[in-house]
Amino acid sequence: MAQLNVNIDHVATVRQARRVDEPDPVWAAVQCQLGGASGITMHLREDRRHIQPRDVELVREIAAVKLNLEMAMTDAMVRYAIKVKPDMVTLVPEKREELTTEGGLDCVGHERRLASVVRRLHKAGIGVSAFIVPGEDQIRAAGAAGCEAVELHTGMYANAKTESQIQRRLTHLEKGRDVAWDLALTVHAGHGLTYQNIGSVASLEGLGDFNIGHSIVGRAIFVGMENATREMIQLIDKYSQPFGGPVS
Repeated sequence: MAQLNVNIDHVATVRQARRVDEPDPVWAAVQCQLGGASGITMHLREDRRHIQPRDVELVREIAAVKLNLEMAMTDAMVRYAIKVKPDMVTLVPEKREELTTEGGLDCVGHERRLASVVRRLHKAGIGVSAFIVPGEDQIRAAGAAGCEAVELHTGMYANAKTESQIQRRLTHLEKGRDVAWDLALTVHAGHGLTYQNIGSVASLEGLGDFNIGHSIVGRAIFVGMENATREMIQLIDKYSQPFGGPVS
């Protein structure tokens, strides 16, 4: 069955709006664990707009679930990841002008750099995933660079307006999953997923982790982080299909 990693970046966004010490994303991580999350996702951006290094280090220390660190492929971030040793690093593109991560990592255009980063992280015992659009060339490049997992960008599905558009995006995700399976890659999914649209993606066979943040943090304003996490897990469990594994 698919599992949920809660992205707690936007708890830190609220804190940083006032440059104070609350709300605390570390306490949010504890609440997510109590709600049944299998992992915590944090994006330490180069401009430090929300999550701070101390947040990552404290969550690494207290988390009883896996820590997925989203980061850019810079030398400084690679050194930081090797120091902190998250369970998984998800490599993402990063632009200072964007509100949130937009588009997938260009594994084709940066395959040599990607391979170098993957080797360094693997040497430190850290698993590596690439956040990419579900195109065959990008998935194959991620596999060739040594990634053991890919996170398929679900933003185009989330932004689809008509039923025909939604079905095309779901088919695109299915095809991407199949390519990843052929390469024996673990397949995750995330971006723009909400309580309203999770069902159709969760019903796709063989997805490992869902990385969901904004919708859960928004819901938590009304019901609390623990309950918001539990509600999303209930939806994922409701729609998820048993996974028979990639076809060899």
